[in-house]
Amino acid sequence: MRLTLTPHSLALETARYRATGGVSENNRSRGFQPAFIDRDTGTVHLSRFPDGRPAPCHLLDGLPDELVLARNAQGRVMRVKSSVVSGFVRDERFYTRDEAAAMLVSASELDRSANPDTSLRKAA
Repeated sequence: MRLTLTPHSLALETARYRATGGVSENNRSRGFQPAFIDRDTGTVHLSRFPDGRPAPCHLLDGLPDELVLARNAQGRVMRVKSSVVSGFVRDERFYTRDEAAAMLVSASELDRSANPDTSLRKAA
């Protein structure tokens, strides 16, 4: 059984991936945009503010009504369908947080191997 995304579970995901490429602040410069995929339909939704503007991080409030299961009295999204997964879009392809984190680890390893002296200091 899949868990449904809520504001709390989304915050926990962000905390879990904090020091990795699985969060927007760490992968934005590599062309990743926060997004959600509905695994039932394969439809990808870029993260948006409620007014439709692109959001710089994962926000549930901009998701379409057909994905929303519950809202609070102020209209904020409290829960979405269990088929919705957070991740990122890059070059028109969806990546889960794990996939984005792995891609950035691989990219940073390539950067270090191209210039190995940057992390080493010579003994005096």
